[in-house]
Amino acid sequence: MSSLSRELVFLILQFLDEEKFKETVHKLEQESGFFFNMRHFEDQVQAGEWDEVERYLCGFTKVEDNRYSMKIFFEIRKQKYLEALDRQDRAKAVEILVKDLKVFASFNEELFKEITQLLTLDNFRQNEQLSKYGDTKSARNIMLMELKKLIEANPLFRDKLTFPPFKSSRLRTLINQSLNWQHQLCKNPRPNPDIKTLFTDHTCSPANGARPPPPGNSPLVGPVPKAGVFPPLGGHSPFQPVVSPSPGAIAGWMAATNPSLPHPAVAAGPPSLMQPSTAAAFLKHPRAPTGVTGMDYQSADSEHLMKRIRTGQSEEVSFSGVSHTPNAYSQDDLPKTVVRTLSQGSNVMSMDFHPQQQTILLVGTNVGDISLWEVGSRERLAHKPFKVWDISSCTMGLQTALLKDAAISVNRCVWAPDGLLLGVAFSKHIVQIYAYNPTGELRHHLEIDAHIGGVNDIAFAHPNKQLCIVTCGDDKTIKVWDAQAGRRQYTFEGHEAPVYSVCPHYKENIQFIFSTAIDGKIKAWLYDCVGSRVDYDAPGHWCTTMAYSADGTRLFSCGTSKEGDSHLVEWNESEGSIKRNYSGFRKRSLGVVQFDTTRNRFLAAGDEFQIKFWDMDNTNVLTVVEADGGLAASPRLRFNKEGSLLAATLIDNGIKILANNDGLRLIRMLESRIADGSRGPSEPSKPLIVNALGPVSTVSTSVAPTLERDRIPPAVSISNLASMENSRLVDVKPRVSDDVDNKIKVWKMPDIVDQSQLKALRLPDPMTASKIVRLLFTNSGLALLALASNAVHKLWKWQRTDRISGKSSAYVVPQLWQPPSGTLMTNDVSDTNPSEEATACIALSKNDSYVMSASGGKVSLFNMMTFKVMTTFTSPPPAATFLAFHPQDNNIIAIGMEDSTIQIYNVRVDEVKTILKGHQKRITGLAFSQSLNTLVSSGADAQLCAWSIDGWEKKKARFIQAPHGRSSPLIGDTKVQFHNDQIHLLVVHESQISVYDSNLECLRSWYPKDSLPAPITSAIYSCDGLLVYAGFSDGAVAVFDADSLRLRCRIAPSAYIPSSSTSGSSVYPLVIAAHPSEPNQIAVGMSDGVVHVVEPSDAEPKWGGPPPAQENGSLPSNSSNHQPSDLPAR
Repeated sequence: MSSLSRELVFLILQFLDEEKFKETVHKLEQESGFFFNMRHFEDQVQAGEWDEVERYLCGFTKVEDNRYSMKIFFEIRKQKYLEALDRQDRAKAVEILVKDLKVFASFNEELFKEITQLLTLDNFRQNEQLSKYGDTKSARNIMLMELKKLIEANPLFRDKLTFPPFKSSRLRTLINQSLNWQHQLCKNPRPNPDIKTLFTDHTCSPANGARPPPPGNSPLVGPVPKAGVFPPLGGHSPFQPVVSPSPGAIAGWMAATNPSLPHPAVAAGPPSLMQPSTAAAFLKHPRAPTGVTGMDYQSADSEHLMKRIRTGQSEEVSFSGVSHTPNAYSQDDLPKTVVRTLSQGSNVMSMDFHPQQQTILLVGTNVGDISLWEVGSRERLAHKPFKVWDISSCTMGLQTALLKDAAISVNRCVWAPDGLLLGVAFSKHIVQIYAYNPTGELRHHLEIDAHIGGVNDIAFAHPNKQLCIVTCGDDKTIKVWDAQAGRRQYTFEGHEAPVYSVCPHYKENIQFIFSTAIDGKIKAWLYDCVGSRVDYDAPGHWCTTMAYSADGTRLFSCGTSKEGDSHLVEWNESEGSIKRNYSGFRKRSLGVVQFDTTRNRFLAAGDEFQIKFWDMDNTNVLTVVEADGGLAASPRLRFNKEGSLLAATLIDNGIKILANNDGLRLIRMLESRIADGSRGPSEPSKPLIVNALGPVSTVSTSVAPTLERDRIPPAVSISNLASMENSRLVDVKPRVSDDVDNKIKVWKMPDIVDQSQLKALRLPDPMTASKIVRLLFTNSGLALLALASNAVHKLWKWQRTDRISGKSSAYVVPQLWQPPSGTLMTNDVSDTNPSEEATACIALSKNDSYVMSASGGKVSLFNMMTFKVMTTFTSPPPAATFLAFHPQDNNIIAIGMEDSTIQIYNVRVDEVKTILKGHQKRITGLAFSQSLNTLVSSGADAQLCAWSIDGWEKKKARFIQAPHGRSSPLIGDTKVQFHNDQIHLLVVHESQISVYDSNLECLRSWYPKDSLPAPITSAIYSCDGLLVYAGFSDGAVAVFDADSLRLRCRIAPSAYIPSSSTSGSSVYPLVIAAHPSEPNQIAVGMSDGVVHVVEPSDAEPKWGGPPPAQENGSLPSNSSNHQPSDLPAR
């Protein structure tokens, strides 16, 4: 059944319910199987209408469908059986036993025997498991709670538990709309039509040959649509409208989407006599993909077929995140401070920031070349002059054009949404698509001879969940191409002038494209062959571009007329009219004004050698920035994704980068990398770390498995950067002399022994002290989660205020957070394996909404908002000792076990896919590398094993090397963590910190010695991958350079542990956590149950440093002074 036929059933269900046809409603629910009415089901269960209950259920599932269904039917029949026994109706009980319950005997014969033995008891409550069985009503209510959870967990009920949200009497409304249109299309419409039947189309009899004005009201409901309003797209009228649309009408088919409601779910255990006292909620099952083309429901007399593209969610387990209130923005959020000036060498025609790597800027010029800039270091990562890759495959038109005039310009360059491809549209015929490797390499991917004449715009879109390329050109067409093979999929014709821009978007799962032409016409297209859905005029009637706000809810356009009048407007999509017209432009602009949007709040446009900013909700200019002068007359603008940086073109073929406070912070972070003496001038900057030591969820990336590259651009996201004190943001432009002085200064202070040399905060904790065995920051950096040896979790949250960012900090005391219910997150524990002695493990979801954890008992899944257990699994023995998420499939978890095996567990279907064997002792570490397609495991046997993710076969195994003077082989807990390059591996053992390569070859090691002689308790990379933090059993903390493992500084216990805490016993760090975006902030979990957050002092904003580089007797030069040598000679 097509998707719209399904929707029609929902409309009929609503109509029947409103008309009080209750039995018919439930019959249709059952027969269609589209909507499971939980309220009706509850009523039937509480009334004991067991036959009706099973009949209704059978419309959705059968006993044998899956284990959830089996348990649902078992619980119902068991309750029916017990009620018969309670009534002393033995004959009925025997009938139920033979006819209804015997089917379960083949699955659990012992249980069936136990149920049968109840017939021999005078009162079945004599059975120990049924001793707490109350009266019938309470028993039904208890069972009903269990049934509801099982139904919500059952994948067969996916998307069937919530009735779609739409307005009341929707079917009547649609019928009236149809009648209104039929009446409006009558040759002789009468003022008060008499609608007598719905079985045939409505027509009015002639009234003296004259056509009166359209009727004001319909006899059923509602007014007739006003003449001039374009009909909604996808309407099912068999007639084409005869009324011309108003010039500014946008079709009303782009209403805001309704968010789907998450359904709680439970894990269905085996059938039993009594439900568990606490039924756990299982993982939410999302809807299956529906990204297929569906045919609209057709009326009886309609021959017009229309296609609607629908996309669905990815097939993975997802968890509802926490909704946050919108941030209050101010002018300080606007990037207004100039931090970089880049010399491109040619007139810049187009720019686009990388969607993930916030400081990578793509630039296209008027001579056809493209460049990639790392704006933080001022380094040009790649430069590609224009060249036709395969002239023989080009059309004669392009070959002739190039022979006549070899000059060619970039009209538009843009990144694909995932940042793995980039597209370039040229002024003659072709587009070129490059594949981008995060190491900075560009590879040829596709070259398409796309249009006759210039290709004026290019964009990426996802119709049918397939990445496509959308282009437009001088030949008045819009074309859609497959992004993998370059095959043309659609050609849209209808413009009467060259098409200037395209804007792909989607709403309500409808994919569409806006296009603008140089005659001022705006059209909208679905991915079909029906033609344009809207046709209206843009203000200015010339060159116009369109863009949505980042959240896709607000539509803007900006254009300039031939006379130079510029117009920046917001559209009211539902009414097809201009909602706001922003003022502040020069009367006669000196070029086509370009604009951009950011943060769902601000607009920016280049005009009068300035950058003008607007608040989206205010038509007056918010502020104007000249960027220290030198801007082009109508500068081209582009924000990065976070809105922290803004690129603007200059009059002298350059680019200025402007930053807000977050952008300044980001640039300062990159400057600190350049200034570090541990790295040579050509050494790469490295992306943020993607998986932390310990069971933190691994972030999916696509980093190529290459050991050596010329450059590795940093993948830094401002959303992960905490705010910084203004005093630390002074002088954002680096000076080599200052860097030299700073290097020498910090190098002279490697040992921190006094509390005045750093900032340390002991987190408040009134709870009973128990040593901290696991510790991690949330991915947002707003909270810190600890797991104590008594199996209790503790969560500290930093509060957001007007002056405080909400990011974790040693300068602000957080709150030990608990839900209003006062519930504690406490792991299941085993009687045979006390939590104090068990190996604890923990893993946090990527959106911080749930946590998986174990302390010797079952693995528990907790809701981070309510602290409630959603489900438990993998009962010991053996106990789980380590958890890690698969980088590509959130449903797959690698679980290290106490018996030395690794279980690859699918949480969605609740089954172990495979068991990996190769260690001799318990698993103590797991780390995924997506680029190597590898899982590396470590154990208490001090062995490393590498496993292929594809087939889970063992690729290599190696015992770690014993230090000199220590017996081999080693034993003891060994932890592993991939560097953010996804290639190098940090290996931590009490005897050493080592770095291994992808072949498990040891590259370098550091062993406890000198001022750090004690065994190592924990170690972890900093978020930027430049540092390694390590804790020691004597209380010290050390900071190492990640590349060389040279000691940068030692933090003595006296520096961060108050003297009152150290009296009487030896306190030391058991675990260290690195902040996800603050490379110099750590949290330390102590053996006495205390947690400290530690940062450098304001006087020394980073931890120590290695000796200055002695090669050639000087420090590395600052890369900002390096000018690229491959600039075009023009």
